[in-house]
Amino acid sequence: MSHFSRICSALSLFLALAFLTSAHAAGLDAISSSDSSSALRQALTQGASAAVASLGRADGFFGNPKVKIPLPESLKKTEKLMRGLGMGKQADELVLSMNRAAEAAVPEAKELLLNSVKQMTVQDAKSILTGGDDSVTQYFKRTTSAPLGEKFLPIVRRATEKVDLAEKYNKYAKQAAKFGLIDKKDASVETYVTQKALDGLYLMIGEEERAIRNDPLGQSSKLLQQVFGALKK
Repeated sequence: MSHFSRICSALSLFLALAFLTSAHAAGLDAISSSDSSSALRQALTQGASAAVASLGRADGFFGNPKVKIPLPESLKKTEKLMRGLGMGKQADELVLSMNRAAEAAVPEAKELLLNSVKQMTVQDAKSILTGGDDSVTQYFKRTTSAPLGEKFLPIVRRATEKVDLAEKYNKYAKQAAKFGLIDKKDASVETYVTQKALDGLYLMIGEEERAIRNDPLGQSSKLLQQVFGALKK
């Protein structure tokens, strides 16, 4: 038996025991350990895929107020000054370009997110089952933040260079720095946009997770309806 198969077997056993000893055991007695394991993996896969599909397209960030990337707070005064000097068009171009860079980076997240699902351990499953309503999101943050940041950064850099965004951003950041308005973490446009792209991705995964937990019967998958519906009883 392969290492992955042993993990899957152990995971199925753990899930069965966890379900049968929970407060909802009565409603879950009829659900097999295989089904419970499959439902958990399906929930993670669905959340990741939906978030990537939502954000990794034109206006995925720019057209969504929940994740739209603004200029950092430390540059707000500079933005106001620019608009007051009739430079609103340049400020708008800067914001649009940052969001387009994030939209270009997010599709690269899907493979890493799905690999994270495949590598889920028994302890990971326990944390998800016993965690709060955002335990799936927290799992993805813990297992993918660092590699996704490394993957996003060069993509963001290439996208921003195409529109001279880095030069523009650095120019404004330098101006703001003279007045002590710029935060160190916002001094690099690539780093700022990369972090905002990650924040938006995990936010959308969280929304999908809540939708599954709050309305399992509204899911298209019969397995999700069965398992997560039993958890709500």
